Amino acid sequence: MKTTSYYPVLMVDDVAATAAFYVEHFRLEPLFESDWYVHLRSCEDKKVNLGVVRYDHPTVPAEGRAKTQGLLINFEVRDVDAVHERLEAAGLPMLVSLRDEDFGQRHFITEDPNGVLIDVIKPIPPSDAFLAQFAPEAVGK
Repeated sequence: MKTTSYYPVLMVDDVAATAAFYVEHFRLEPLFESDWYVHLRSCEDKKVNLGVVRYDHPTVPAEGRAKTQGLLINFEVRDVDAVHERLEAAGLPMLVSLRDEDFGQRHFITEDPNGVLIDVIKPIPPSDAFLAQFAPEAVGK
C-alpha cells in the first residue's frame, strides 16, 4: 500500500468551535468547511493536516460514533518555548509544564475544547540511558 496522505480526524460535538481553536492556536487553515466536517492544513507545512467531523454524522459508522477521547496528538515544532509562551498567554491550560525529558523531548501538554491532549514537542538529544533504544536513523547516527 502506498500511502499518499495520513492525518487524524477528531470526532466532536462542535465542529466549528474545534476548527476555530486549531486555526487560532495552531496556525491551521480550512481547506474544506461544512457544518459537519472541516479539513484543516498547516499554514506553514502542507503535509500537516487535521480533520474535524461531527461524531454522529451519517458518514461515521454507527459502531464508531463517539466523541474523541483518550487521544494525544503531537505537534513537533522548531521553537517549543515560543509556542508555549504564546499558548500560555492565550490562556490555554498547561497540563504538563514545559520541560526537558530524558527520552529526547522538550515539550508541554495542553488540551483542546474536547479534552484531546496536545503535546507540543521539540526533539532534543536523549540521555545516554535512552540513546540505545533509538534506531540509528532516528538520532542521526
